This record gives sequence, C-alpha cells and structure tokens, in this order.
Amino acid sequence: MIAHLSGTLLSKQATSVILDVAGVGYEVTIPISTFYELEEPGASVQLRIYTHVREDALQLYGFKTARERELFLRLISVSGIGPKLGITLLSGMSADEMIASIRTNNLARLTLIPGVGRKTAERLVMELRDKVASLSSPQLEEELGAQPEAAAPPTEDSVRSDALSALLNLGYQRSAAEKAVALSEGGDVSVESILRQSLRKLAKG
Repeated sequence: MIAHLSGTLLSKQATSVILDVAGVGYEVTIPISTFYELEEPGASVQLRIYTHVREDALQLYGFKTARERELFLRLISVSGIGPKLGITLLSGMSADEMIASIRTNNLARLTLIPGVGRKTAERLVMELRDKVASLSSPQLEEELGAQPEAAAPPTEDSVRSDALSALLNLGYQRSAAEKAVALSEGGDVSVESILRQSLRKLAKG
C-alpha cells in the first residue's frame, strides 16, 4: 500500500492534485484544508497517503500532515462514513474544529457539513469522542479546558431521555427503544453506556 508520496506538484485543484514521482503522475484526492497548505505547481511537496482499494478502482487520498491523515482514518472507521465523506468532513472544518465538535457533542456544527445528517453526527460523537482526544492540539486543549463546567451533573432520567432520543433518531421504533433503555443498567450511568447496552439488546431482537 502507498502510505507516502514525495515529488513535484504538477497541478492542484480544490479537491485533487497530480504529483509527479519519478516520472509517474499520481492523482490524489485531498481535503480543502490540505489544498490551502500546498505550494504552487512546480514545487516539491510531500503528502501522507491513504490507499483505498475497490474492485474497480484504486484511489489515493492525500494529506499535508500525519495528524490530518490519522483523523481521516478515525472518521472512516465510523459505520456509514467512507473515504469520500471523510474528505468532505475534513473540507468542511479544520482538524481542531472537527475534534472539538466531536468532543463537545456539537451536533449542530457537524450537520452543517453536506452529507452529514443527525444520525451520522451522533455516530461520530458516540464512536469517536474518546478516540480523537489524543489528536487535539495544545491550543485546542487550552480552549476546551477553559470552558466552564456544567452547573450540575445530568440526572439519570435526563441521561436516559437523551439515550432514547438518540435511538429514535437512529430509526428505532419508540416502543422497542423505550424497552431497551429501561432494561439498561450498570454503575456507569452515561448516554454512551446506556446507548451501547440498548443497541446490544435491540440487535438481539
């Protein structure tokens, strides 16, 4: 698999570049964030690459930084998010904005990106909230740390209500979702914990 390319930039557009590596021109799909950071055609550039293999095509996705590539890999690990939507997500906001939106449950910001509905945004938050923390920049950590704490911790009733709302938004019937939420239990009373338990119960039918 191709993981890195270094060569001469032949041309660049907002979503793709052609990179000459030892006489071979590679077409690479990029997010707009990488486009902004690239030099002009003729310059020597390096890109971190993700190679996506399909039955009918081999596609290359390029990123200016290793951090951006790692964030992309975590985004496409979420069910329903392929490389194309992953590029759209990184084009819709900076890496720090994306990480902050996921960590602070900012569904409204995430759903502003084309192709990202409420269900997709909720999956991003639920599956990646803890996994993207290690990719935060020092500046973002300062900003998140400076945010005021909530006045009081959420009650168990409000947590279960939030979990039920998420299940309904994911398309489950209210009666089945209410039953699954009611049966969830455990010391960790959080939306994530109740959702995981409820989804397991719903999957079993």
